[in-house]
Amino acid sequence: MYPWDVAGDPSAVERVASLGVDAVALAASYHTVRAATPFHPSHRMVDARHAAFYLPVREEVWRDERLAPAAPSWMDGDDSYGEASDALRAAGLPVYAWTVLTHSSRLGDANPDLVVRNAFGDRYPYALCPSNDDVVSYTRTLVSEVLELGRPDGIVLEACGPLGFFHGGHHEKTDGADWTAVQQKLLSLCFCGACSGRYDDVDGLRALVRAGVDGGAASVEEALGDRAESVRSTRTDISRSLRRELVGLIRSTSPSTRIAAHATADPWGTGPFATVAGGVDADVDVLTVTCWPGVDASVPAIRALRAEAPSVPTAAYVTALPPKPADGDELLDEWLAYAEAGVQEFHLYHAGLASPARLSALRHAITTLKSTLPD
Repeated sequence: MYPWDVAGDPSAVERVASLGVDAVALAASYHTVRAATPFHPSHRMVDARHAAFYLPVREEVWRDERLAPAAPSWMDGDDSYGEASDALRAAGLPVYAWTVLTHSSRLGDANPDLVVRNAFGDRYPYALCPSNDDVVSYTRTLVSEVLELGRPDGIVLEACGPLGFFHGGHHEKTDGADWTAVQQKLLSLCFCGACSGRYDDVDGLRALVRAGVDGGAASVEEALGDRAESVRSTRTDISRSLRRELVGLIRSTSPSTRIAAHATADPWGTGPFATVAGGVDADVDVLTVTCWPGVDASVPAIRALRAEAPSVPTAAYVTALPPKPADGDELLDEWLAYAEAGVQEFHLYHAGLASPARLSALRHAITTLKSTLPD
């Protein structure tokens, strides 16, 4: 849920509790979004015009940081997260702080040297690159403030690594280029100043990537040739390093806080679900894999993640929003397939955005799932 789903709506907590969920992931740090609010008594839409921090932005904490989050001018007060969290907890619902880390068009626009830059020189202003020390410092302070001010029962780390070509633009107009998944992965390899310093013969590598994009390479490995292994190691290490840094901070600061990290086993994966290829190397409680594409694509992704991190529980990130139908039985059938593939938790999207029919479908699927599966 978003803070505005709860703030100002006295029925919101009862509505989400009636679904049968065990906890709520509440946005503490979030990117630009225009969100429907179909149940709210005061409005039907929230236009969150830039990335924002929904806890107090304390000047004394951020004064020495190059990057600092903005407060949301579209919310009343400086602690809408706290208001919503208190209401949810009062009803007995644990609250996880949903914390988006490296996705901020506002900060990227203002600091173009700190964003992901592809092999053609194009910058992705929504994608802060954690190869840069200033970005790592920003994420550390962000997480520290979430823990101190939000006192969450758990924390969800989204975009705990570099973003890439996908998951960025407002009014996206790139589909007509017909770039394959491989071309998009190549367009996601970063050549910002900090990343370029990690490569030998960066100009040669840039040329390989560009040729792979324009030539329609069949795989990233084919495009990069004998440099693929070293580049893969460099890219996965960036996400691993940030994950190790932030999870270590959480464990030392708030040992009882449960940690969920959005993840993929794809070594070339970028975006909200950072790669854990080569090892998680951090004490997380659960890895969350996106299952939005449906069973055929998601079951192999689940199995790959479980093979990469067999000792860490896996959660399926499932959606009840379009293009999924508002059909509880269809949702249930999909979820059961994920459970059979080894998923132990379900993270549901999104109780604030769903219509009455979709909430009913969620309620049916959750209730039936709980009666079907063992605890």
